[in-house]
Amino acid sequence: MEPTGITANLYVPDITAAREFYMGYLGLRDEAMNLGWVARYQSPDGRAQIQLVTRDASAPEPAAVSVRVGAGVDPAYAEALRRGYEIVHPLTDEPWGLRRFLVRAPDGNVLNIVSHRDD
Repeated sequence: MEPTGITANLYVPDITAAREFYMGYLGLRDEAMNLGWVARYQSPDGRAQIQLVTRDASAPEPAAVSVRVGAGVDPAYAEALRRGYEIVHPLTDEPWGLRRFLVRAPDGNVLNIVSHRDD
């Protein structure tokens, strides 16, 4: 696998209420994406970013981080299966434009392994 980006997913009860802290105080100026249940905020140059999440729209449990792998999502899924890692959410084309799966690391953390349509 060759990650092209990793974004922390912070779970908050209310994205709108949390937005002021992350945009106002931390200075993340751009709302790069907001689906109501997940929103990504980033610095103007895109070097710093964070996702605020209230729930996962299709997976049974939330992921601690999202790992972008571009076209490598299918091989990454096959390798996770080969290694016997627990698949929390199977490889899926999501209606919001991602192809992804969720895998549990041996330490218990859940990772969202994802490819965007524009990758």
